[in-house]
Amino acid sequence: MNPIVEALACFLGFLGWIMVGVALPNRYWRESTVDGNVITTSTIYENLWMSCATDATGVHNCRDFPSLLALNGYIQASRALMIASILFGAFGLVATLVGMQCTKVCGENYVLKGRIAAIGGVFFLLQGLCTMIAVSWYAANITQQFFDQLYAGTKYEIGQGLYIGWSSAVLALCGGSCLLCACKLNSPSEKTSYPYQPGSRRHMLSTVATSQAAPSNYGRNAYV
Repeated sequence: MNPIVEALACFLGFLGWIMVGVALPNRYWRESTVDGNVITTSTIYENLWMSCATDATGVHNCRDFPSLLALNGYIQASRALMIASILFGAFGLVATLVGMQCTKVCGENYVLKGRIAAIGGVFFLLQGLCTMIAVSWYAANITQQFFDQLYAGTKYEIGQGLYIGWSSAVLALCGGSCLLCACKLNSPSEKTSYPYQPGSRRHMLSTVATSQAAPSNYGRNAYV
């Protein structure tokens, strides 16, 4: 394992996990501005949990979505994927910290530590994939409604929460990939070979030869 690449991968995965936690409660997943005069101009913005509006005077009004079953399918799926992403990131962070060479968990069994770190890399990859799917799916619906000429509802644009989500997904994917590369197992040709030490056998043979060649203290007449 390469400890430098391993530490860099852990940092990228941790940063991506933090950014997922920032993107999930962010209110600006999509936003729309309703133009008017100075008094009636307002901004409407939503995320996975609530819808908010603010007017030109700076007054904010937010309300949670009243029913889970009444939501669109992509919003429900994005919720589930983002929560799964946070869980995968937490598991990946714990596994990576346990499998790193600088930690004393599992002692000096570097083969086991490498496998645990590789599992952490897989969790980081799952985190990045879940975040990327959730954010991209949400953004695809925004753009589809925006360019649909027959759509009569409020047309939104991509908000800053989606950009944070994309950034966290890229960081998690890079961290997981680097961690898997750093924890690559040895190939059969690179297995550790133990040197042959014939010294002990040579010592035994010399001992036997010496005992056989040693003269006896007893004469022939001493045997009956």
